[in-house]
Amino acid sequence: MPVPCTFSCSRNAALKRPKTGAAICKECFFRAFEDEVHKTITDAKLFERGDFVAIAASGGKDSTVLASVLRTLNERHNYGLKLVLLSIDEGITGYRDDSLETVKRNRDQYGIPLKILSYEELYGWTMDSIVQQVGRKNNCTFCGVFRRQALDRGAGLLGVDKIATGHNADDMAETVVMNILRGDIARLQRCTAITTGSEGMISRVKPFKYAYEKEIVLYAYHKRLDYFSTECIYSPNAYRGHARAYIKDLERIRPSAIVAIIHAGEQLSAEENVKLPSQRLCSRCKYISSQELCKACVLLEGLNKGLPKLGIGKSSKAKRVLPSLLQASPMSNESLM
Repeated sequence: MPVPCTFSCSRNAALKRPKTGAAICKECFFRAFEDEVHKTITDAKLFERGDFVAIAASGGKDSTVLASVLRTLNERHNYGLKLVLLSIDEGITGYRDDSLETVKRNRDQYGIPLKILSYEELYGWTMDSIVQQVGRKNNCTFCGVFRRQALDRGAGLLGVDKIATGHNADDMAETVVMNILRGDIARLQRCTAITTGSEGMISRVKPFKYAYEKEIVLYAYHKRLDYFSTECIYSPNAYRGHARAYIKDLERIRPSAIVAIIHAGEQLSAEENVKLPSQRLCSRCKYISSQELCKACVLLEGLNKGLPKLGIGKSSKAKRVLPSLLQASPMSNESLM
């Protein structure tokens, strides 16, 4: 027997919202999802009229739905934003090259211009070549560090005001759990922030901070959006995967656990006597860093010197080895400028 839509729109329900459990038709779900993202944007004042915003686009469900929703809300609510898609080509054969074809189709479908920047042109390395050096155990460290910096550099080249990323509620909850398990107080302090970059970088905003991953998937599926769904071939062993499995188990028992973890993370603070790392500029590439050399420069130096494990794990080894390496042959940062 058909179940009527909870919103009393005279249509029958087509799905059950993972976030609320409400039976709802597709049209009301689209509007409810978009309205909730709009509320997140306006409550947090993520954008100002006239902002030039780069959407970090990978071709996956999150960034594809983000591009679609931001375009819709920009027109519906007259945000006055200028949008551009910014993609990073990590150089992963059989994965990123295919997903970038999806981004190119999104460019044409949404009428949003696209800029692609590669690890190879920035760092002289692709992820395929990095994995050949370091293996699959620590490769996500390189990719995460290089990707964060590459997005900032691409945004700088474009001259945008802000970068919008597709980080969703599940991602945020996973990050809280990961930082608690690692005892990383510094990251725990800022990992739930909806806006980052106040240290001098281009601001990053997360319009999907409270959007559940399952609802993003439902939105993409019922809207018939064109997105790439294959998992990165190098990520199955990533530490985040364990946190993701834990969050999924919690969600099955209690769907509200995801938002509850985010709210808990928002309330966490360090005691006054806990010393947190101060932010400064990397002496080599001038990127924001808590050390004299940023993580990207340390990792890149290790790769170029045949020491791919340099900068992985505890920083004490890097601090001992780097001074002698840099004196012997100063690291060129031309590719990073």
